[in-house]
Amino acid sequence: MLEERRLEVLRAIVEDFVSTHEPVGSKALVERHSLGVSPATIRNDMAALEDEGFITQPHTSAGRVPTDRGYRLFVDRLSGVKPLSSAERRAIESFLGEAVDLDDVMQRTVRLLAQATKQVAMVQYPSLTRSRVRHIELVALSTTRLMIIVIADTGRVDQRTVESAVPVDEALLADIRSRLSVALVDKPFASVGDELTDFDQAFEPLDRPLVTAIIAAALETVSERADERVVLGGTSHLARYQDAFPLAIQPVLEALEEQVVLLRLLGEVPAESGVTVRIGAENSVEGLSSTSVVTARYARSDQSMASLGVVGPTHMDYAGTMGAVQSVAQYVSKILDGQ
Repeated sequence: MLEERRLEVLRAIVEDFVSTHEPVGSKALVERHSLGVSPATIRNDMAALEDEGFITQPHTSAGRVPTDRGYRLFVDRLSGVKPLSSAERRAIESFLGEAVDLDDVMQRTVRLLAQATKQVAMVQYPSLTRSRVRHIELVALSTTRLMIIVIADTGRVDQRTVESAVPVDEALLADIRSRLSVALVDKPFASVGDELTDFDQAFEPLDRPLVTAIIAAALETVSERADERVVLGGTSHLARYQDAFPLAIQPVLEALEEQVVLLRLLGEVPAESGVTVRIGAENSVEGLSSTSVVTARYARSDQSMASLGVVGPTHMDYAGTMGAVQSVAQYVSKILDGQ
């Protein structure tokens, strides 16, 4: 009973601090929450929570604020994420459903997350290693310049230009296009290299330099390097929380400008997890030790594809933020399933 009561006091302190951004005193807890005990008992519980490292006093005569450890206990004891209203769910589904291609899905998703949470949002493009070739096309841009277009089953489109030393015959182009489709359509991106081994040997020696160049372009479009893409949005929201960053906001902004940092943040999300929350010093990225990162993975046909999430101050609305991140991930999965 004693432990449960102190957990209720901690929950009240976290909720009040998230709401007001001001240290919380025992008087405020008595006035705002029905804790069922005397002010003296609440003061004793607060003293015990401080001794255990869950709350701290920023300066003499001030109220208490949660520590990273306190936020962690609060998040771990959450009975569930805050569900979205029917209107919010319909708005998300409608907004994402209007996307015309994968790039549009990613851009809309990051805007939606940033707006819903008032935090910095980040969305990773689907992993090519888990994608399949839906369609491959060769288009003549001129007599000596071609474009190869590869469309993944996620809707992702990549293209490269290929230069030819001599004019390209249309019949040869049609033959290469047909053979590429037979070899690659519905094949996993990870197997494209194997599928194109000795592909050029089916053509006349004079045509092989062009075929080899096309193969190289195709391999480049499906390389893992193209996975290194994260869309970021809502960085202006950080200005609302400048007081939350004791070492100033600059290190946070600098960390978020690096794609490799964003990829590491999103890559640390367990493949089979629901919503993951990393608080303060739990973040391994230098510059983000004063933030919390809330992430979730999205999937296609129950196969994990990539991650999305938000970065914000440690005094964020965890239940609401976790609910928004989880819901958006589910809707992105739904859209990719319908591609």
